Amino acid sequence: MTEENRIGTTRDLPRRMRTDAVRAGRLERVRRGVYRAVEDDRDEHASTAARRLAADRARAVHLGLAAAHAFSHETAALLHGLRLWSLPRSTHVVQAYRRSGAAAGDVRRHRVALPDGHRTTAGGLPVTSLARTVVDCSRAMHPLESLVIADHAVAKGVDLAECAEILAATRQRNGTALARWVLEHADGGADSAWETWLRYVALRAGLPRPVTQAPLPTAGRVYHADLGWPEWGVYAEFDGRSKYRDDGIRPGHDASDELFREKQRFDAIRATGVSPVRVTATGGAGVRRVTDLLAARFPEPVRRGFRVHRLLPPPP
Repeated sequence: MTEENRIGTTRDLPRRMRTDAVRAGRLERVRRGVYRAVEDDRDEHASTAARRLAADRARAVHLGLAAAHAFSHETAALLHGLRLWSLPRSTHVVQAYRRSGAAAGDVRRHRVALPDGHRTTAGGLPVTSLARTVVDCSRAMHPLESLVIADHAVAKGVDLAECAEILAATRQRNGTALARWVLEHADGGADSAWETWLRYVALRAGLPRPVTQAPLPTAGRVYHADLGWPEWGVYAEFDGRSKYRDDGIRPGHDASDELFREKQRFDAIRATGVSPVRVTATGGAGVRRVTDLLAARFPEPVRRGFRVHRLLPPPP
């Protein structure tokens, strides 16, 4: 077993011992031929447990690879601890050889040259560097999904100039235009994937680039709106439902306390004459409603210049 005896292959575990442990709930299968010890995660948020399982799948793949490799794309983003719009469906890995016909279907292999400077480790596993990860994701993923990753990478200190250099040196040109847009609009001020979603919706609709964490001075303190266009007095916030549920954000989270704090905050902001647009999670049909709500706050001469960005697809 590895990772403090949490992950092991069938070679490490006698069959009878493995069968008994699985039946007793002490072991669970991660992928074919690899098991992990079941931990008491009753105090762990569901999203944290899901991320840990996805990371353990990468560890399971690592155990089965003898040749040099590095995890890449959204798998590397996961291991770097970056926010994701959704967890990766496959484990992405860069290798120097072609996959065989018998290769596992849950692994996405990328056969590209990976300079030593584009390699590092995260979570004890070989991964692409933070900058290379951002570029790979920006070229291959939906721009909203890659913007979520890039936003958090900027907050963690990634050098966007280095990202731009890596992108410029990439021989394959597919995905370059979208990747350039993502790098140009990445912003470390986003505190959640849904805040990135709101900004993406606004930018796709042709609204001016907003300020993230826009300051809103009140009589008692300075609050911050998720997005702001101070020149026009327009502000917007994503209002997630999870913070209004007990244990919605983290174990022990008190929804009633959150609701009281939010009311105090909103009343203080409203007292200044500002009324931010409040947006909740919505499907594709609601994107138009959100853009209409935002656009309506701008003067008519400004609204006339709004045009949907043809390069950007609707949010997934």
